[in-house]
Amino acid sequence: MGKKQPIKPIEILLVEDNLGDADLAREALEGSKFHNELHVVDDGEKAMAFLRKEGPYAGESTPGLILLDLNLPKKDGKQVLAEIKADHNLRRIPVVILTTSKAEEDIIKSYDLHANCFITKPIDLNQFLCVVRSIEEFWMSIVVLPPNGTRNE
Repeated sequence: MGKKQPIKPIEILLVEDNLGDADLAREALEGSKFHNELHVVDDGEKAMAFLRKEGPYAGESTPGLILLDLNLPKKDGKQVLAEIKADHNLRRIPVVILTTSKAEEDIIKSYDLHANCFITKPIDLNQFLCVVRSIEEFWMSIVVLPPNGTRNE
């Protein structure tokens, strides 16, 4: 029998400008049965710098999952999503839209830009925690993700 390999942390990038929602997401993920590492950036420009490993993010790992708010300063979530899905090196990373918007045009535009799913944030604290845990459960235990850091050939 070979040695059991240690579980590699699952890198999650949360792009969220609401500090309260970011803290709640962190709280929901900390008690998880999955070994993960949550990175948080608070605007669209920082998100793209993180993903492209530019400036202060040069040493960061490529996330296996992105949780993306649509209403962001500097560069909104739809612009970030469009850039991710147009980038040869990033487009395989699953992107979950997690936003307060219920607008039909936001939902349609997000899927047109190849979001992997669209979730409206619940207002209730416990429901919000449950939604974040459900996202993690689905993406970490049910879905088969592409290898982390793999570039499209």
